[in-house]
Amino acid sequence: MSDTDSFIDEVTEEVRRDRMFLLLKRWGWVGALAVVAIVGGAAWNEYSKAQATAKAQKLGDDIIAALAADDTAGRAAALSQIETDTAGGSAVLGMLTASAESADDKAAAVLRLEAIATNGELPEIYREIAGFKSLILQVKTLSAADLRQRFEALARPGAPLRLLAAEQLALIDISEGDVDAALTRLRAIREDAEVSSDLQQRATQLMVALGADPAPLARQG
Repeated sequence: MSDTDSFIDEVTEEVRRDRMFLLLKRWGWVGALAVVAIVGGAAWNEYSKAQATAKAQKLGDDIIAALAADDTAGRAAALSQIETDTAGGSAVLGMLTASAESADDKAAAVLRLEAIATNGELPEIYREIAGFKSLILQVKTLSAADLRQRFEALARPGAPLRLLAAEQLALIDISEGDVDAALTRLRAIREDAEVSSDLQQRATQLMVALGADPAPLARQG
């Protein structure tokens, strides 16, 4: 390489450095702002998570303290004083309050649960649980036809409480003298892949009480 070529390369490199320096001088604040935004966003995200965790912990502590009251009226009063800014937290508080109220004021408990069950803004699981608990409180006041209709809606395929609802439908079958229908439901509950051990045991005991001889369950897996 000639001295001329070397000189040209050095000049070109200097020009590039000068141009980069000018660009950084003119637009460097954009990069700095981007870094600040990224760091600030990460910090805000961590702060938000910490705030949510703290709120959840406080809600749990408040609920535990309320449930420690000696009588149901005291528990209901304490639970009703707890504040939460989440829909799920409000639903849980409502169901716990209804459970405490049900001993002294079943009608008020049912109204509270029905309000949760019909709240379309809540996730399905909250509405289903509230509806189920409401029906359990009304088994002696609603007609068998009304109970059957509502429990059948809860027992639809894929519903979160379908097996518990099926158990209640079997009890309605028994109350109406349809033992065969009840046994069919109970066998289906026992053999369902998602049945809990407690529910499976209850279904077996009920079948025995009805005079049926439950066949051994097939081993799974």
